[in-house]
Amino acid sequence: MGRTRYLADTVLTCDEAGTVHAPGALDVEDGRICWVGAAADAPEAEGATVRDIGGLVMPGLVNAHCHTPMTLVRGAGDGLPLWRWLTEAMWPREGRLTSEDVWWGMALGSAEMLRSGVTTSCEMYLHEEAVVEAVRASGARLVMTPGVLSVRHGEGRPEEVEAFHARHHDPAGRITVGVAPHSAYDLGIERIAELADLARRLDAVLHVHLAETTRESAELEARYGSSVVRILADHGVFGGKVLAAHCVWVDDDDIGILADHGVAVAHCPLSNMKLGSGVAPLVAMLEAGVTVALGTDGPASNDTLDLWEEVKIAPLLARVTGLDATLVGPAEVLDMATRRGGRAVGLEDVGCLTPGWAADFQRLDLDHHAFVPVTEPSELLAHVAWSGGDRRVSDVWVAGEPVVADGVVLHVDEERARVEVQQRAERLAAG
Repeated sequence: MGRTRYLADTVLTCDEAGTVHAPGALDVEDGRICWVGAAADAPEAEGATVRDIGGLVMPGLVNAHCHTPMTLVRGAGDGLPLWRWLTEAMWPREGRLTSEDVWWGMALGSAEMLRSGVTTSCEMYLHEEAVVEAVRASGARLVMTPGVLSVRHGEGRPEEVEAFHARHHDPAGRITVGVAPHSAYDLGIERIAELADLARRLDAVLHVHLAETTRESAELEARYGSSVVRILADHGVFGGKVLAAHCVWVDDDDIGILADHGVAVAHCPLSNMKLGSGVAPLVAMLEAGVTVALGTDGPASNDTLDLWEEVKIAPLLARVTGLDATLVGPAEVLDMATRRGGRAVGLEDVGCLTPGWAADFQRLDLDHHAFVPVTEPSELLAHVAWSGGDRRVSDVWVAGEPVVADGVVLHVDEERARVEVQQRAERLAAG
């Protein structure tokens, strides 16, 4: 793959300094960024292909917690609280899934995410081979963490996950693999501790639901005499790379434990709102130094995979619950959706437009009234955070390769995928 230079009206790097180049240039070669900066300062690039694409270029978004094949059960069980939603609506239908069902559910969801500029998703699901093959087809980047549930998996599941890791984990490519025990309340402490040992041995991300609702861990907490966060810490679960989804019901002591152990959190505000689970203490976690990323959760509890909605809702929830309009500004929440998101899912070179990092980026069309006026750079940043969305995204690249062009997903037959998901969902619902 030769060198390509992209010229844009604005390049939003999402680096630690929040650097913006307007107009800017981005050079890509062999799937990596090799130069970024002001267009006027671009070095000679003999033989490079130059593309003037205008608009705003920024990193692709990272969906840090998702169950994307649940496009097959989107809308089911609406109005039920979490435990009834799982046991009455989700798990019975999911128990009838085939690998082919999951392939189509993932393909449709991957296309939906790519359309909205989400280039990476961290998936916790079953039929993991089908998920990987669907994402290989769509061209997205995937952190696949095979799920472990008590109702589905016996003693041999760790060996299956380890073998899957050996087949598919490729840090130099687009697929990496972690380990995903569903939760402490489902599996129990001993099984999660064993799976945490496996994740450490593989140097892989341990991806687990944690403190999502008020009642889920009451029995464990009564038995052990402390919070579920403290229980997991005491049993060595937080000793490696850990991504904890939700963390709605954590107090200051719990947050301190998460921070001390370097546990990253996937904040999923829309799903938590829909299921009536509560509002996570985002500001307290950020102030404690916890790496907080954003996730949509599954499309059955959101109900979209458009991470831009989380980008807007997360800070607004923090502000209204804190009665403080200064909390969680545009730069911080965009960082949570990009660079910080990559770090949370174990990818240290994803989510920032800087030399050496993966060339995963998107173009937003600025020719829209929501991006006017701009009298200083901070206003453009605010427009992106508050007014971004799938309707603004025109083009998307993963590892330097186009996956969306002029709003068209290139590698997924979306019309067929919609038909397949509809037909398969009808079968699942019929029992």
